[in-house]
Amino acid sequence: MTLNPLANPKGVKLACELCQKPAFIQCTKCRVTYYCGVEHQKADWMGIHEKICQSLIQLRQASPFLPSEEERQKRINHLNVKKRQMIDLTRTTGQKLLFEGRHEQAVPAAMQSLRFAIDVHGLASIELVPSYLILGEASIGLGRLSQAEEYLAQAQWTALKTPECSNAIKSKLYRNLGLLYAAKGQYDDSLRQHADDIYHASEDFGTDDIRTSGGYYHMANVFFRQGRMDIADTLYRQVAEIWYKHLLQIVKVRTATPDVPKGIGPVISEESLEEEDSLDEAQEAEAVQVLNAIYDMREHQSNRRAQDLAKVSHALAMLYFILMDITKAKEFGRKAVVASEGDSDDCLSRSVVEFMKILEAVK
Repeated sequence: MTLNPLANPKGVKLACELCQKPAFIQCTKCRVTYYCGVEHQKADWMGIHEKICQSLIQLRQASPFLPSEEERQKRINHLNVKKRQMIDLTRTTGQKLLFEGRHEQAVPAAMQSLRFAIDVHGLASIELVPSYLILGEASIGLGRLSQAEEYLAQAQWTALKTPECSNAIKSKLYRNLGLLYAAKGQYDDSLRQHADDIYHASEDFGTDDIRTSGGYYHMANVFFRQGRMDIADTLYRQVAEIWYKHLLQIVKVRTATPDVPKGIGPVISEESLEEEDSLDEAQEAEAVQVLNAIYDMREHQSNRRAQDLAKVSHALAMLYFILMDITKAKEFGRKAVVASEGDSDDCLSRSVVEFMKILEAVK
């Protein structure tokens, strides 16, 4: 991305995209985004701007003259649809960066999502909370705990004054509060927050859903830090099992043999109408982070059960197959084969062998 000095038009105050200080640099690709200096321009580009640069042009350019109220309303509705899409994109990107441990880069994405959410929903809407939570978690990852407390306090205040606040949002709020308390070493408080996270996630998604599994995972990490490995071990096993079943379902759908047509016309069966489960970018990053962490822990665990290592290895093999990283899929598939040889569960062993056959057929 090239840079240009910016001569501010008289009377026009331009603000930096990240810090809102006076801007002197313009993005020469979209020409609607400004920065106080090169450092913030690079940070924004790496975090989110590369993905949304061209989309910002339509959203930030002055509205053309439209002669009728109907045309003006149509344009407003069109722009609101685009802004909602931007909220989804920037939040998913921010969450993905958090799971990848790129906390600094998650901040620009979260700030953009907050900006669009305010524009669409207003300053006091519950729809702002997910953006506050990403900013809070990024701050925790960067060790800025006071700043994290401010973001989470804003999120908590908004949730408390919104009676219709969903269980899904409450779950994410309590999860972030649990992470904050854990970072401060207040483990009992952290466990209470994660218990609330799991409760609210279960209310919306059930106890065995990948959207609930994050609560189990972070609770396990707290028990691990406390040296209570028997409880942590059980929770890690539950997390691996939830992801294993979810990934297995995706693989089954993607590798299912199509029905052979009979007679005239297309075959419409219940199976052909089954919608394929999928993972968004954030869920992919979460699966990579969580399953690799559990695998590393299992691999170095002297008293591990063979089934635990085999199952998480198989889960990782399926995950990388879904991500089209066949080399890694085969690597973890082979590890699953070796681990399952020491396990008495014939069903798991057969599943691993069948999956390896699928991998060998991939060019």
